[in-house]
Amino acid sequence: MHDLVQQFIDHIAYERGLAENTCVAYKQDLIAFLSFLERECRIAVIKDVKRSDIAAYLEFKHKSGAKVSTRRRHLFSIKTFFAYLVAERVLSENITGVILSPETGRRLPHTLTEKNIEQLLASVAGKSPYELRDRSMLELFYACGLRVSELGSLRVNDIKIDERLLKCTGKGGKSRIVPLGRRALTALLEYLDHGRERFAKGNAMQQGLYLTQQGAPFTRQGTYKMLVQRAHAALLKEHVHPHMLRHSFATHLLANGAPIRVIQEMLGHADIATTQIYTHVNHKQIKSIHQRFHPRH
Repeated sequence: MHDLVQQFIDHIAYERGLAENTCVAYKQDLIAFLSFLERECRIAVIKDVKRSDIAAYLEFKHKSGAKVSTRRRHLFSIKTFFAYLVAERVLSENITGVILSPETGRRLPHTLTEKNIEQLLASVAGKSPYELRDRSMLELFYACGLRVSELGSLRVNDIKIDERLLKCTGKGGKSRIVPLGRRALTALLEYLDHGRERFAKGNAMQQGLYLTQQGAPFTRQGTYKMLVQRAHAALLKEHVHPHMLRHSFATHLLANGAPIRVIQEMLGHADIATTQIYTHVNHKQIKSIHQRFHPRH
């Protein structure tokens, strides 16, 4: 069964072009599922799996304390895997088709206020290469709504300075163009002019935009560590993580009147439903508008 999982992972990686992180998540979910089948159900052949076995696995995850969102993800991985096996004629029937996902409410994203953002950015105000780099990273995060993986993979030639645009590569290798705000562009130019060379160390072959002290592009972990340190120095009480800046980017745009379709494009969401979660996080804005404009407030 494990060979079938590897064949499936190869398929979604090369045929469907899914990102490496997505493929890793699929593989981890499916290996956990197969381990349960082998350990608890004594199943060694995929054709012997029954709907009740999948239900038992989901119940096992529930009793183990897995969140609803985690159980939904595991079931989605299993369903996708079984659909692949049917398409490849390994199985004649997709037994997962009638299995319903655990119900869940949509979890609202955590964001920083505009004041919090100003506090964070204002705390990185020096002229050392480290401060120029970190300030530029934070400005770009917030100005462009980037994912942490997108920020780490940026290259110098992805920046179109004259056009004030940035090209980034998101999930599934899909590219998009995002406008660069004035302040983000200013911070970026200062870093390119007076900071990046300190990290590139004369290596003309290194085209990564943001580099560590070792001269390599930032990893997810490195970006997270930098952000946590800067948030702590800025005396922010919230537990700040990289995706929070992306959430704040979208929420603040929406609060200031940006069309949701435009926000969807800038975030790189394939489905508008993913973006619409941000319409639920600004209740104060809605209340304020109602109080201001309704004739019988």
